[in-house]
This record gives sequence, structure tokens and C-alpha cells, in this order.
Amino acid sequence: MADNEQDTRTARGPESPGGTRPRVRWDSSKLQSSYANVCSITSTRDEIVLSFGLNQTWEPGSEEIEIELSNRIIVSPSAAKRMARVLDQVLAQYEARHGPLPADAG
Repeated sequence: MADNEQDTRTARGPESPGGTRPRVRWDSSKLQSSYANVCSITSTRDEIVLSFGLNQTWEPGSEEIEIELSNRIIVSPSAAKRMARVLDQVLAQYEARHGPLPADAG
């Protein structure tokens, strides 16, 4: 999506105590996109840390691999669990359209 463009997708948020679900408006005016081909995941009791970057080593058989980290996303364990469920659904849809991915892909 282009810079300064408004994302008009809407979704329903979690149910409030009153039993209604507020509409979610996604504001992507400050959204930045980055490409990553490596993700490292660590955790503490209170957070899951996802560090994204690029593998800078392209020669096969190199003794050292250089990863340039560019982005870090920190989420709560409950948010990480929701993310894992959604990723599972998206990957199932992807495989239904394009065929199975190997279990050790990447």
C-alpha cells in the first residue's frame, strides 16, 4: 500500500463486556514494509520477541552466516498465540491454492 494511503478494511474487534463488537478501522498511514528471509524468535515469561532480517551470505558452504536484523516485534504471549492460529489458517489456505509446503521450508 502506498505511503499516506488509508486502509479501508474493517473487522470486528473482541466482544466488549456489553456484548457488542466494535468495528476496527485500520490506520496504515504510518505503515512501513520490510522484506525478511530470516526470523529469530525468543521469549520471556511476559513477552515473545520476533526479530526479522536478511541473510547476507549467499555462498554455499560458508563457515559464517551474516544476518542483518532490521525489525523487532514484541508481543504478549496471548497475542502470539492468536497470531500463530491466524498464520496456521493463512498457510492452510495458501497450500490449498498452491500445493503443500515442505515441513522444513526455509
